[in-house]
Amino acid sequence: MDLSLDRLPSPIGTILLVCGGDALRALDFGDDEDRMRRLLDRHYREYRLAPGRAPAAIRSRIEGYFEGEFESLDRVPVETGGTPFQRLVWSALREVPAGTTVTYGHLATRIGRPRATRAVGMANGSNPVPIVVPCHRVIGANGALTGYGGGLDRKRWLLSHERALLVRPELFPVSAD
Repeated sequence: MDLSLDRLPSPIGTILLVCGGDALRALDFGDDEDRMRRLLDRHYREYRLAPGRAPAAIRSRIEGYFEGEFESLDRVPVETGGTPFQRLVWSALREVPAGTTVTYGHLATRIGRPRATRAVGMANGSNPVPIVVPCHRVIGANGALTGYGGGLDRKRWLLSHERALLVRPELFPVSAD
């Protein structure tokens, strides 16, 4: 698989965009390129990564997010590896609105696996496209910020940028199904 690596400046540092075709395959921060490569190895075993420009639509939608157009991320095409469970968690994460935080337990319940809180946490930590798949919007059951691959300072910035100060699960209802 041929993938391109682009570098996009942002208020929280350089963002690495890995694309294949017209889809985003990975996103990481410029100060931890090794972590990004480990994730790519885990998800794609065989790939070639070469410098290249991400599609204009992907770049502009991510830039739009930083300019306050949070819904622009909804239109970023994403194709990732991962297990079916991971992809289920990542899909549910994309439904968490900007400005909202949820707990791991709430997310587990949302996907119909209320006892899978730890597995949800592990899937969240393996997310190859943070910001677009907004794993930064997940917090601990006690309301504390929990780990974030880009560092807690970035998570704090992203949440502040989105004005997410309280857990507001009413915006992300748990279905009774």
